[in-house]
Amino acid sequence: MKAVPSGIDGLVVIDKEAGWTSHDVVARCRRIYGQRRIGHAGTLDPDATGILLVGLGRATRLLRYLTEREKCYTCDVVLGSTTSTLDASGEVTGTFEMSVDPERLDEAVASLTGDILQIPPMVSSVKIDGKRLHELARQGIEVERPPRPVTVHELLVTMTEDPMVLHMDATVSSGTYIRVLAADLGVKLGGGAHLRNLRRYRSGSFSEKSARTLDQLTADAETARAQGAIPHSVLTPAQAMAHLDQIVVTTEIATMVSRGLALDKVSLGASGAGPFAIVDGGGNLLAVYEPTETDRIVPSVVLAAS
Repeated sequence: MKAVPSGIDGLVVIDKEAGWTSHDVVARCRRIYGQRRIGHAGTLDPDATGILLVGLGRATRLLRYLTEREKCYTCDVVLGSTTSTLDASGEVTGTFEMSVDPERLDEAVASLTGDILQIPPMVSSVKIDGKRLHELARQGIEVERPPRPVTVHELLVTMTEDPMVLHMDATVSSGTYIRVLAADLGVKLGGGAHLRNLRRYRSGSFSEKSARTLDQLTADAETARAQGAIPHSVLTPAQAMAHLDQIVVTTEIATMVSRGLALDKVSLGASGAGPFAIVDGGGNLLAVYEPTETDRIVPSVVLAAS
């Protein structure tokens, strides 16, 4: 089968279905686009749905600037039971008689909003002493996990028709575990809880509106293959980095960028704190530069060939 043009550099915004691991999605994308160099930003649990950002080719080097951006989620918080995984996929580890007092709920939500500390769940990819927690959990081993600082920018929790189910909408920093938020909410309400129906509906500036299912990406790639073109659903590296401070440079400066040379921020007329997306006159991303303590900015990722 004829492949789409080789060496595609770009980003696809995927609406992941339940039952797929993030690794499964990457493997499927390798088949869709016929290339090996593919990675993702921000892991989603297998049962979760929603936005997963996948980088293709050289754009995989840009994923660090997407992983660290804030994310938005919705889910159900099921009161009265805890599970081994903190979500509906795990085994029940405890049951509680509970009822929700509106005033106590408001206090609990307020205490989980802002800069807080979270203890990573055992079923996670966090490494302790070089071993991933989920690998230890499968062996029945539980280890002490130091709490980590995260930021919950906004947390909205509302009652539903079921008195034992709350609906939660959260805007959080990178590294925040929504499962832990749900579990901690249950504790603060005087019992226990677990999460279900988790969906990430925004990752940075990318929302459900720009997301495509794997089947849609496959159909788009097949159409592009027939035309010998790049699929329409693949965003360019410049589009992927549209949230960064942008600097348009001349051909002369572009040559310096391709060589990985430092640049003078003042002479470029650049403003903002950075990082900076360096683009040519045609809007193509050449590199991402980082600020220093001086007026010099230095390259962290260079896409332009010297």
